[in-house]
Amino acid sequence: MKQISFIHAADLHLDSPMVGLKHLPANILSRVRESTFTALGKLTAAAIDNNVDFVILAGDLYDGEDRSLRAQSRFRNEMQKLSKKDIPVYVIHGNHDHLSGSWVNLDMPSNVHFFGSDVEIKVFHTKRGDTVHLYGFSYLQRHIFDKRIDDYQKHDPADFHIGILHGNEGGGTDHDNYAPFSIKDLYEKGFDYWALGHIHKRTILSESPPIIYPGNLQGRNKKEVGVKGCYHITLNDFEVKKEFIETSDILWEEVTIDAAGANNFQEILQLCQLTIERLRKAGKGTLVTLNLKNVQLDNTQEKRILDTELLEVLLDYENDEESFVWTVKLNLEENQQLDRKKLMNEADFYTELFATIDDYQTTEEAIAPLYQHQLGRKYLISLTESEQKEVMDKAEKLLIGLLYQ
Repeated sequence: MKQISFIHAADLHLDSPMVGLKHLPANILSRVRESTFTALGKLTAAAIDNNVDFVILAGDLYDGEDRSLRAQSRFRNEMQKLSKKDIPVYVIHGNHDHLSGSWVNLDMPSNVHFFGSDVEIKVFHTKRGDTVHLYGFSYLQRHIFDKRIDDYQKHDPADFHIGILHGNEGGGTDHDNYAPFSIKDLYEKGFDYWALGHIHKRTILSESPPIIYPGNLQGRNKKEVGVKGCYHITLNDFEVKKEFIETSDILWEEVTIDAAGANNFQEILQLCQLTIERLRKAGKGTLVTLNLKNVQLDNTQEKRILDTELLEVLLDYENDEESFVWTVKLNLEENQQLDRKKLMNEADFYTELFATIDDYQTTEEAIAPLYQHQLGRKYLISLTESEQKEVMDKAEKLLIGLLYQ
């Protein structure tokens, strides 16, 4: 029986800078920034443990077009481990690590095979004597909006045909529409497997033939939540076996906690602590955004420490945990309309205050003098609508807290 076994991974983004996390403790920040390399090491180990025939990396191997020497060196070390086990690796470059970038090149071991800017075929012969044709291309520049799928043409004879493509399925809107294609386009090629990259969310577009986005190896921000990894695929004449292999060392999560039943600070703290313990996973670090909704505390002092000290308490001791759960952001969603109504009934001043706040349609309008200042405007950036709302809400809560003492 003809059969092949391989690892399919994509979007490694090695040496990703993990922006916006400088506030983390040094040891946690170091582990987060090391996480893309940790994930690569787990991929290599999985390939060796499963004794696969080959490995496919479907684009965005590096995070940037400069391909840092650190990233290249770490990648080469892992490829040498595979070379010693006689496991070849087939690589296409995507929009992040396209061929027109500028970098100091480190040579890779001979088991690593890169596809050029035109669709080409790599031929692989297994130790059992089966022949595999792998089809793919690397991005010549960052933006490729052409429908390159038309350049994939099946060439026989071969026992298995595998297409490798870094691009966007036509129905997807979460990523840039690079090298677009439809599922129908892929069906028509008559291939046995499509190894896709570019979409960071694990997605199976088709079971027969398998058309798969494995997602990225390691989440890099709060939008890339949950477990990340790659697929171990076994293909034969009769079936396809898919085994998802987890590679992420750091998990990103976002959780909403309903605090409607909490009557004091202690009960809210317990809700948060219970949630954190549920998120804790042995041997892994977790970065979580906690959204607290329906917060209603009558005690003014407790409301104040909720804003200023709750996060500090939640972070206590996490710095020393290998399986840490670090709260990177705590959002308090109070029933603002109820608070406003209560305050407006107490004094006309609050009615005028809230009317003034509502008159400002945007945060930038409220702080226009800063944006108009010759020096200040050099350092200010535009805020999204959600960021503007968050700033306005926090400003209102802070103002009320100062006045209502």
